Amino acid sequence: MARSSGGRSALSRIMQVFTAFDVDAVFLNISQLSARSGLPLATTHRIVAEMEDFGLLERQPDKTYRLGVRLWEIACRTPGALGLREIAMPHLQSVQTRVRQHTQLGILEGREVLFLERLSARDAVVNVTLVGGRLPLHVSSSGLVLLAHADEEFQYEVFSGELFRYTEQTVRSPDALRQLLQKIRHDGFAIGNGFIHPDARGIAVPVRGVNDNIVAGLSVVVPNDEAPTLPLVRLLQGASAAITQDLLAAYTPQADPQSAPGGRFRQLVSSSADSMEYLPTAPRPTRAGR
Repeated sequence: MARSSGGRSALSRIMQVFTAFDVDAVFLNISQLSARSGLPLATTHRIVAEMEDFGLLERQPDKTYRLGVRLWEIACRTPGALGLREIAMPHLQSVQTRVRQHTQLGILEGREVLFLERLSARDAVVNVTLVGGRLPLHVSSSGLVLLAHADEEFQYEVFSGELFRYTEQTVRSPDALRQLLQKIRHDGFAIGNGFIHPDARGIAVPVRGVNDNIVAGLSVVVPNDEAPTLPLVRLLQGASAAITQDLLAAYTPQADPQSAPGGRFRQLVSSSADSMEYLPTAPRPTRAGR
């Protein structure tokens, strides 16, 4: 990998530009990208121009830049996080039809929960979650079920760090958080009453994948009122079990992967049997390279 005079690889500098963008900074000009990435202005200008050529960034009429749709196109081919989202989507929709508030899917990313999807009704209770956004593990019900099943060393790192408080109900004491995680492991679900906003309640269950690993947290955000939570827990557990079943069907090796409906596309697409039968043999147009 070629390296700059400062010892940083070209890929490293590209990643610095990517990470300059955030959910509250989706349009940035060259000066802002330079400041937020820590790269010299001339270097930023050169890298951004090349990233634009490849469609990784898109220039706007006001001379700001945003992340390019080409990134989404490439990411959609992975059987990782987006494959999980695709497989889980029908089950999220079923839950949302019943709940009519917010239904979410989140994965562990560093010390935060990264949300792959959020389905919401227009008149739903307040919710700060964004698709592609992150929250600290200890404040989100999805984050709590992920943290509860993480290894002890990782949990200790979280306990030792700052536990940000949104409301008076947010768990901030390491001892209280440790006790809560133990309860979550025992109960099999997490409930956060007003942890992020006094009016909102998060309820989450873990989603298991291949080898029984916890791969995601499935949650709903509903009003923080006197309504019983157990029916929602049971609803989520049923959806979680169905997602696990579909994950196993998609990812478990078979004697002949091509013999299953959808073949190699099974990990990326959740669709009708007819569609999956046709997809591997459908003519595929070529795409001109850049």
